[in-house]
Order: sequence, then structure tokens, then C-alpha cells
Amino acid sequence: MGAIISGLGISLPDNVLTNADLERMVDTSDEWILTRTGIRERRILPKDSPLLASDLGAAAALQALQRAGVRADQVGAILVGGIVPDMQFPSTACIIQEKIGAKNAFAFDITAACAGFVYGVNMASLLIDSGQCDHVLVIGAETLSRAVDWTDRNTCILFGDAGAAAVLSRGPKDRGVIRSLLRSDGGAADILKLGNLAHGTACINMDGKHVFKLAVSEVSRVVVDTLALEGLTAANLDLFVAHQANVRILNAIGEKLGLPEEKVMVNVQRYGNTSSASVPLALFEAEAEGRLKPGMLVGLAAVGGGMAWGCNLVRW
Repeated sequence: MGAIISGLGISLPDNVLTNADLERMVDTSDEWILTRTGIRERRILPKDSPLLASDLGAAAALQALQRAGVRADQVGAILVGGIVPDMQFPSTACIIQEKIGAKNAFAFDITAACAGFVYGVNMASLLIDSGQCDHVLVIGAETLSRAVDWTDRNTCILFGDAGAAAVLSRGPKDRGVIRSLLRSDGGAADILKLGNLAHGTACINMDGKHVFKLAVSEVSRVVVDTLALEGLTAANLDLFVAHQANVRILNAIGEKLGLPEEKVMVNVQRYGNTSSASVPLALFEAEAEGRLKPGMLVGLAAVGGGMAWGCNLVRW
């Protein structure tokens, strides 16, 4: 049997922060942001909102379960990626477990920053392949606006808040997760990091040039290597869904892989960088747009602080 993605769900704050709004907050412009990132707007929780990462993650999980036709008590495991957890502990995954009533699931967080969903899909497929679980929730639950320095025009323009989830279920062997390949480099830890939030002053810090270079070179390489393990090339991909960090990164990776624009999913212009929620959010929209059809070969890829990156090959 295979580990198929049986349902997707999303949860987005109502509050939209446009580039025009940012022009009134920091020394920037719509043209400057668009040229460098491709982002036009992002969803942001208001400062006085009581909502936490677990709330966005739980709402997305419930929608994914409904779309998959799976009850919460049938879920065997909950894996949550997130940069700003509700608390240092217990895990956001455990809090989501309670909120959705998944009483039979074990739960834990994945600390792989923006690569959290891709890491989670690998873990979920292994849990299903081993027979330990029939259904696994993989969730990206992100409240990045609470870790942004709103006076730093290089970073505050990038990030948005979102929850997005996928249910992975036992399914036909000719569908689902075919292969995953994960990689890390702790030597690059300083180029993208967030200090200890418990100190109350930590904000996301990024060396944009180094992140861009690593993201383009290593993500394209891990995609090629993952495909090669199955005797495939990028030409075999029907759709490529990568972490939506920056349109220039997405375009550069697509070019290195030789993929035409229509095979590369892009929605960063509407949501900005939503970290571990970005890949399932993009998958949700691709499905809604009719860009995902049974039998298609889909490549998922992401890179985040750690540095951590990886690829999943999925037969839809």
C-alpha cells in the first residue's frame, strides 16, 4: 500500500497586509517589494488577536479531515511544523490534538523551519508504510508576524501567517509518496535564524544573499537527486510545488530544473512566505485550480533555517 495525500485544508487570517500598507510602516515601496520578492500582499493576525499557531493549524486540520472523509479519532499521528509555537512545551501538535479531538493520535512538533512540511510528509509516509498508522496529519501552523522586526524592511515584507494541513492515508500502491530525500547543513545555521522567543526580543534574522544562493543550488540538486533514485528526470514532473519564499528563488530553481512556467506552482504573491504552511497551501490552491489530476507526478520541495531542505515525489 502507498501513503496518499487524501485531503488538504487551509486556515488564513482575515486581515490582509498589502505592500501599500507597508509603505506607511517602513521605508519601502510596492515596486521595491515586487521587484525583489514578487509579493503583493500577505495575511497577518492583528497584534491584539487571541489566535495562536494551534488555532490556525487546528482549523486547517479539520478542513483536511473533512475533505479526506477521515474522522479525527482515526488519526494515528499528528506532525506539526512551525517557527512560533504556542509555547516552548507542550508541543503545538499536542495542543492541536486536543482541539480537534484526535484522541488516538500521538503528536509532536518538527523543528525544520520552512522545510517542516516536506520533512513531515517523509515521516508520515514511513509511519504508514510501516503499518503503524492508517492516517497521519501533517500540518504547517505559522504565526510569523509575531517574530518579525517591523522596522526591518528586508524581512518584514516577506512573511505571512497561515495554517495548512494534509491528511496522509493508506492507499493504492501506485499512488502517494514515492520517494523522499532530506538534507541539512548546520554549518549554515547563522544565515537564517530566530533567537529564543522566551527572551521576548528575538526576531527573524536573515542573510538574504546567502539564503538565495543555497536555496537555488541545494533545492534544485535535491530534486534532481530524488528523481534520479527513481530513474527519472525533471522532465517527468507534471507539477512542481516548492516552498513559496520568493518568486525570484522559485524562478531560478525552475530554470535550473528546465521546467516551463506552467509546471511551477506560484502563489507567493498572495500570501508571502508562510514557512511550513506554504507547500500545503500551494497544493490546496493547485487542487482548487484543477492543476492536480490523478496519476500526475508532483515534486514537493522546501528549504528553511537549519539549514534544512528536502524533496518528496508524489504520484497524485
